[in-house]
Amino acid sequence: MSKIFPAATAVLVRDSSDGLEVLLLRKSKKLSFAEGSWVFPGGRIDKADYLHDLEDIEAAARRGAVRETMEESQLSVDAQALLYFSHWTTPPEHTKRFATWFFIGEVEGDSHAVEVDGGEIVEHRWCQPAAALADQQAKKITMMPPTFVTLTELERCNTVAEALSMYRNRPVPEFMPKVTMTDNGIAMLYPGDAGYDQADQDIPGPRHRMWMLDEAWRYEKTHSDE
Repeated sequence: MSKIFPAATAVLVRDSSDGLEVLLLRKSKKLSFAEGSWVFPGGRIDKADYLHDLEDIEAAARRGAVRETMEESQLSVDAQALLYFSHWTTPPEHTKRFATWFFIGEVEGDSHAVEVDGGEIVEHRWCQPAAALADQQAKKITMMPPTFVTLTELERCNTVAEALSMYRNRPVPEFMPKVTMTDNGIAMLYPGDAGYDQADQDIPGPRHRMWMLDEAWRYEKTHSDE
């Protein structure tokens, strides 16, 4: 089984006259992971992100998210102001795997001037989640499942305050996907899905999965009483 590297991601949001906007960065097509995809700022947690050997990894992840954000976008964010809201582990089928802490934070005032290095990151955009999702569905851009799921959740929010409240008032979910195949794509099952333990998408019951079909992607999550 492939080694799993710890990583951290910062989902940066701001209020605009059109509603909630999120920062997305486009990775270079020359990279070996997520090449050409639109992502949130982030990357592997470095040794320098730990203050001491026995430190809680979440604290190191916060500093890693801040460092990666500065390296990739030249935006400065406060580690303690970041809200930890989800955790993602790359499926075993991938040769390069990450265990990633996802944080969300607000960008205010004059901090909107993004500068990318033109190497690892080649482009950026502030956009409404719905606009990014529409571009993905139209196959104008590519993104990874964690980005798609997060944008789908943020699409329900009109303001930064609503987004922070949504994530603050729920337990932090751990996404450890199990990949199953369909006739026209992939059904990626997450914990909480009725078919998760058996990796069987046909078991009836609650749904928590990502449909990555040829015609479109869709995130599906139901409650146990539905």
